[in-house]
Amino acid sequence: MVSNTDISRQLEDLSALYEITKKLASSGELRDCLKNIMEILSEMKGMENGTVTIVNPITGKLEIEVAHGLTAENRKRGKYVIGEGITGRVVSTGEPIIVPQISEEPLFLNRTKARSNVQEQKKSFLCVPVKDGQNIIGALSIDRFYKNGIGQQANTDLQYLTVLSGLIAQTVIRVQKVNRETDELYSENLKLKRQLSEKNKINDIIGNSSRMQDVFEMIHRVVDSNATVLLRGESGTGKTLVAKALHYNGKRKDKPFVVVNCSALPETLLESELFGHEKGAFTGATERKFGRFEQAEGGTLFLDEIGEISNSVQVKLLNVVQERTFQRLGSTQFLKCDVRLVAATNRDLEKAVSENHFREDLYYRLNVFPVYIPPLRKRRTDILLIAEFFLHKYTKENNKQIERISTSAIDMLIQYHWPGNVRELQNCIERAVIICDSKSIKGIHLPPTLQTAQSSQAENPYSLSVAVENFEKELIIEGLKRNNGNQTKTAKDLDTSLRIINYKIHQYNINPKNYKI
Repeated sequence: MVSNTDISRQLEDLSALYEITKKLASSGELRDCLKNIMEILSEMKGMENGTVTIVNPITGKLEIEVAHGLTAENRKRGKYVIGEGITGRVVSTGEPIIVPQISEEPLFLNRTKARSNVQEQKKSFLCVPVKDGQNIIGALSIDRFYKNGIGQQANTDLQYLTVLSGLIAQTVIRVQKVNRETDELYSENLKLKRQLSEKNKINDIIGNSSRMQDVFEMIHRVVDSNATVLLRGESGTGKTLVAKALHYNGKRKDKPFVVVNCSALPETLLESELFGHEKGAFTGATERKFGRFEQAEGGTLFLDEIGEISNSVQVKLLNVVQERTFQRLGSTQFLKCDVRLVAATNRDLEKAVSENHFREDLYYRLNVFPVYIPPLRKRRTDILLIAEFFLHKYTKENNKQIERISTSAIDMLIQYHWPGNVRELQNCIERAVIICDSKSIKGIHLPPTLQTAQSSQAENPYSLSVAVENFEKELIIEGLKRNNGNQTKTAKDLDTSLRIINYKIHQYNINPKNYKI
């Protein structure tokens, strides 16, 4: 006959199991799940010092994943080799163990040092394996004080913990699977981003900044389209390179790429250049001429500085953009054309439209797919990349052996505001290569406009003392770089004493740690 006490205990067990199941289902973090289990066992079942030990797949050792009633220091100590101690034996054999009294069991290692006093030593220790099928992945253990010694209650608790260990095993596997899938998704995401970055990279355009990555992405979005592209940006930012990238990376790459600089030709010649003319169309037209639209048939026509064309040319250009037909000067015949149109301007076309300097209808026809090319000052992380590209280019052209750009020169390049953008940087590096007679470009090889703010604020930036100080500082930094920040080796390398090097390092506020690899 089942007593009321047994029924009450069974209801408590079921209630605790229900709460544990809810916690396991609601939490996504393994440690949170296990921590909640231990708290419920302590509150509802009177089980103390509850621990879940999991086999570390890398080290093969048993490590406490979560513990209730143990300090952080106790948990750190709780590491076992499989087969070592009670916990290690449970994992090794796959069989549960009950220790009637901790103090009387020689196999009980008490490695956590959590059971030092006499009262703790009188408790019983219950440990069951945590299994995933036939694989043992850890152990669940608790301490409990039985007033009347080991009896039926201990066996009941052991059965209860065995059921609970099955739930823990399922949760461990579920959470580990989710974490593994999350890590795989994260890795795949990084891989795809790297692939996208490589895919978006255009060989002739240098830049790893986020702004240039946006430009690369825009190029790839429209590269195979027939839509008209309007390139916006300051002079010297590389709009021509982007136009070439649109052509040579697209489906028209085997067809002509024709460039017209609209600001370089007067109105009368520009119209003839674009649309061509018939013999006798005007004085001096001694023969038929094919215009740029005909020359670019099947390919791409790049209209640079489109904001500079006159109103009359704008009207004729609108018809070509809209209808894809045009007339040669002096002809009544309409010719069809299959041309990808790319236009570029550094002007504020919206302002030009509002002031009636540019036709609104043509503006909207050209502005189908605008791409903004950022100025160099807005993508400073690209300055060094571009500078090194031009350094290699002009070093090869001038048959010189210049290997690098010095730290001081890099600082000057980065701090300058580059009103002429990439074109100005190109000219700057070409000049530096021509006048440089050493293996590295130094600050003295750069144009006066690039002198640092510190130098320009000096009373006489071109005085001998300032030049000597700058040269000394640069030599020391170069020496520290070569010697991995080691001051003794740098002193020997520069043929001076360690005392002088230390003095100069403090004088010029140089931190040798910055040059350790």
